[in-house]
Amino acid sequence: MTSATDRIEKSAVMRAPLPRVWAAISDARQFGAWFGVALDGPFEAGTRLHGRIVGTTVDAEVAVMQEAHTGVPFDVLVERIEPMRRLSFRWHPYAGPDVDVTSEPATLVEFELEEVPEGTRVRITESGFDAIPLARRAATFAANEHGWTMQLTLIAKYLARPYL
Repeated sequence: MTSATDRIEKSAVMRAPLPRVWAAISDARQFGAWFGVALDGPFEAGTRLHGRIVGTTVDAEVAVMQEAHTGVPFDVLVERIEPMRRLSFRWHPYAGPDVDVTSEPATLVEFELEEVPEGTRVRITESGFDAIPLARRAATFAANEHGWTMQLTLIAKYLARPYL
């Protein structure tokens, strides 16, 4: 059983068809555009990807907020890909240039998609916060609680653009 402090769950309905939403989440280039990260390869199960924070392309105000993190490493280990349904990866949340997280356990981030009459429900779950060292746990949880809310907004803005 997980505690209330171990998991963040967010969801929103995107007014876009499932294949379009899946592409925005599972294509590393598209993911990077709305999330604000440049990755060195595609999402493939079992693959470790390296990248850097670069700022989102879909919201100028958020991009300015992300400037303080420009260049910060962004590394993920892709766990599972179930086309049109789920993508999950592990990462070290709230890692910055002054924080060595290499010895910390990684959290699990899962994107789950579900077709609904209004479009596609995106559910984001991040779990494993209780294993983060106590000195960083509360700040990491709070940052990601806010961050995932913002990312759902960025996905919606990305999907509102014409599909390229």
